[in-house]
Amino acid sequence: MNGRKKVTVVGAGNVGATCAFSIARRDYADVVLVDIIPNFPQGKALDMNQAGSILGFEPNIVGANGYDETEGSDVVVITAGKPRSPGMSRDDLVTTNEAIVGSVTREIVKRSPKTVIVVVSNPLDAMCHVAKAVSRFPKERVVGMAGILDTARFAAFIAWETGMSVRDVQALVLGGHGDQMVPVVSATTVGGVPLEQLTTKARIAKMVERTRKGGGEIVNLLGTSAWYAPGEAAAEMVESICLDEKRVLPCTALLEGEYGIRGLYMGVPVVLGASGVEGIVKLKLSAAEKKMLRDSAAAVREVVGVLKKK
Repeated sequence: MNGRKKVTVVGAGNVGATCAFSIARRDYADVVLVDIIPNFPQGKALDMNQAGSILGFEPNIVGANGYDETEGSDVVVITAGKPRSPGMSRDDLVTTNEAIVGSVTREIVKRSPKTVIVVVSNPLDAMCHVAKAVSRFPKERVVGMAGILDTARFAAFIAWETGMSVRDVQALVLGGHGDQMVPVVSATTVGGVPLEQLTTKARIAKMVERTRKGGGEIVNLLGTSAWYAPGEAAAEMVESICLDEKRVLPCTALLEGEYGIRGLYMGVPVVLGASGVEGIVKLKLSAAEKKMLRDSAAAVREVVGVLKKK
């Protein structure tokens, strides 16, 4: 290659294509876009490369139906899998997407044994366990994208509620990527001012509930899952890894005692650098938040339990 980083995105659907294009625009990595549909990733790659002429980015984006082109990737983003449809729970997706994510992981590991895997496929928490088990990678090199997306939704609702810039919202969402996620109100500020000083508890409760149901709200409106925010969230993780930025971002990581949770992928603040998850940041949570996190962990264990029964 040409000295740039190399990033593979598996799945050229809405989320994967958005992620690949965002990475390309940031101009530090070449991108391989993989999909099983003939000509589909090649067409998207061609379109993105031509957009580079307008936007002024230089990366080479390659579309592929196989995995040979992915060899030597620094980071691999897995978005492949069936999306949610109206009325479908994340749990319903487990069996179908377990087979897809397992197959993709096997192909990736053969060609990029030192890569960092970023899992985006749903149900996210369970698919992280699949990628970890199949790859046999150390826990640091298998990480999931959920918390950045959930936090972005929470931040958007806060900005609308307060009438203040979303750039000044500092928010954090922990736990599983489902209806029992934990928006950490005690750690949420706007321009350094605690959220609880800017609006009522009742309004905060409504924002928390809307955040928890944020994915489902979009599914009901579109008939499929979101893609702009998820794609951008994954791209942000890739950048922190490729450029060794060591950003503190809410990601799904394997916990081994942190927050009182063991042997489970959960959303927590992590330090994300060149080797993947380089540390887990431990927040002081209120008693109510600790209970919500335990409840969220129990819900994740139920979904993960479906994998173990097979």
